[in-house]
Amino acid sequence: MANQSETGHAKNVANFSTLITVINGFGELYNPSKQSITPASMASLLESAKSVMNDFNSISGNYGIAVANREVAFGSLSKLTTRVLNSLRSSDANQQIIRTAASIVRKIQGKRATPKKTEEEKAALLAEGTVVKEISSSQMSFNSRLVNFDKLIQLVTQIPQYTPNEEELKSASLSNYYATLSAVNRAAREAETALSSIRIARNQILYESGSGLVDISLSVKTYVKSLFGATSTQYRQVSGLTFKSEKL
Repeated sequence: MANQSETGHAKNVANFSTLITVINGFGELYNPSKQSITPASMASLLESAKSVMNDFNSISGNYGIAVANREVAFGSLSKLTTRVLNSLRSSDANQQIIRTAASIVRKIQGKRATPKKTEEEKAALLAEGTVVKEISSSQMSFNSRLVNFDKLIQLVTQIPQYTPNEEELKSASLSNYYATLSAVNRAAREAETALSSIRIARNQILYESGSGLVDISLSVKTYVKSLFGATSTQYRQVSGLTFKSEKL
């Protein structure tokens, strides 16, 4: 279901179409000197608005699919890296290497090496004269998780003792999974960029100051009011059509 703001954009376009129908009904009486509010100019603007709205809906759908695909693909990452770490721990690798791997896995999973202090613990330390400064250890953005997963792969690839029998834990399989994650993350980023670009284009057509659909509509209302009067039936036909600026 479309959210309220997206519905608002569509309503602006629909009302603009109705506005054109109304002024066309005025015939030759509707004859503004301002070119942008002539029926021909408004018809052209309407087609542009419909086109950009269709493009936005299509690109928005593609974005939703790309994001969902990324969520699914990354869904196994935390569990898999825990298995990699446990496999490494069960090998003859030295403890320093295991600690290094554990640190990387914590970053992938957004965990802290030590539990975050509670507000009560911070207050107690402050009373003793110790100021607690905790830096967030969470690196849960998809890009950061990818970077750290690559670090983990590079690490275990160089550890002779890391020789799991499980196919999905082998370095080659981890590299293939990394390639999959990189692809879906790249697709989601590209979809996000496309969505941002079409949103800008939509907002220009609908809401650009002076030339956008909303401002043109308000100018048409003003002209009809001056042409027929504020209490006229003609003005009442257009005054009830609402146009809202929703640059979202």
